[in-house]
Amino acid sequence: MIAPGKPSVVVYHATGCHLCERALEQVRGLHAELGFDLREVLIDGDAALEAAYREWIPVVEIDGRRRFTYHVQPEALRHAVAQATGAS
Repeated sequence: MIAPGKPSVVVYHATGCHLCERALEQVRGLHAELGFDLREVLIDGDAALEAAYREWIPVVEIDGRRRFTYHVQPEALRHAVAQATGAS
């Protein structure tokens, strides 16, 4: 369940993807600080998710908008979350 007023951050990732592991580590590290809702979606074995995300993973979406692929920049994530909350 998504809390009202909190940005929703979704990380699409796959097993064995070193870029995904790094992105998850960074996003998880900022989760408590920034207070967003976090959902981690493993695309393994889901044909629709594989087709949509495999060539781009990791993919980070904020409130349904794709914001990062391959790499997450922590300062850019902070800024994007602030924009989503209207606090920029």
